[in-house]
Amino acid sequence: MDIVFIRNLRVDTIIGIYDWERQVKQTLVFDVEMATDIRKASATDNIEFALNYHAVSQRIIAYGESHHALLVETLAENVAALIRSEFHVPWLRLTLTKPNAVLGANAVGIIVERGVKPTLGKIE
Repeated sequence: MDIVFIRNLRVDTIIGIYDWERQVKQTLVFDVEMATDIRKASATDNIEFALNYHAVSQRIIAYGESHHALLVETLAENVAALIRSEFHVPWLRLTLTKPNAVLGANAVGIIVERGVKPTLGKIE
């Protein structure tokens, strides 16, 4: 198993349960690790056989900007589901960070892990 990752992907969206949060965009930060098998992509040097991290990033941004959840839990779960479904990812770990949400903390957030993490050599 190989892992394609995206780190520090910033998305501006409406998120939060308080009235003031529903009036302003806040920046969320996504980190995603996705199971894949890079062997065919590396052997052919062809993006068609790769998990396209640019396409995944653009999809996360589009979804995050257009879906205004109350909870980071809801947004994280929905983004994880769409990545797994649309990009045929068998396993992922998604970290969604909300900077400056709590006084005294740099950030808060959630980590979700979905699917079954394949073992080395098990992805076909």
